[in-house]
Amino acid sequence: MKLKAIIVEDEENSREILKNYLAKYCPNVSLLGEAANVEEALLLIRNNPLDLVFLDVEMPYGNAFDLLDKVGDRQFETVFVTAYNHYAIDALNAHASYYLLKPISIDKLIEAVDYVSEIKEKENRLAHTVLQPNHRHVTGKITIPIQNGFEVLQVADIIYCQADDNYTNIFLKDSKKLVSKTLKYFEDLLQDNGFARVHKSYLVNVNAVTEYNKGKGGSVVLSNGKQIMVSPSRKKELLSYFE
Repeated sequence: MKLKAIIVEDEENSREILKNYLAKYCPNVSLLGEAANVEEALLLIRNNPLDLVFLDVEMPYGNAFDLLDKVGDRQFETVFVTAYNHYAIDALNAHASYYLLKPISIDKLIEAVDYVSEIKEKENRLAHTVLQPNHRHVTGKITIPIQNGFEVLQVADIIYCQADDNYTNIFLKDSKKLVSKTLKYFEDLLQDNGFARVHKSYLVNVNAVTEYNKGKGGSVVLSNGKQIMVSPSRKKELLSYFE
């Protein structure tokens, strides 16, 4: 599929390099415009349906994170392109799909574009279908430690798990349990039971997913009404459960 994209970069030379690389190595990217600052970028974003924004961090009159705050709800993916590696955590928290360091590696650029293409193709295929997990509904049980022994939980009753430092909150259909185990522990325990890690802090039962929203960078709504953001690095895995 063609990805409708823009470049947000204040340095003209950097814009030209990226444009040339995209034209030569990423023919599935259709550039709709360029912006040198936050205000120009906002105008392009608000006037074009976009799939992808290549985004420099430092710009005049604001930075990439200021821009994303002003945009608010968004349905496009972001690929950060910067000369500074210390923004990586901030980019992750801003739900960036990829983080490219200057000078741009052609292989990494192709990898980033391919990753976004795959996400968008999956989202488009699922846009007009009823979400139906391809994983069988589970009927197993797990045990969790309690003060005097252990408690048995029905796996099918678990809607999602949320990290709380070295503890995990397990949200069931009608209750919540705080367990002295990490989220990684439950991810490993439930990996063959239709549970997907959608965020560094969340593990969800795919059978409990009722909606997938492309807005806000991607989120799921669960059977109890809880809405959870989906990290870009986790989208492809989650969406594969519904194909």
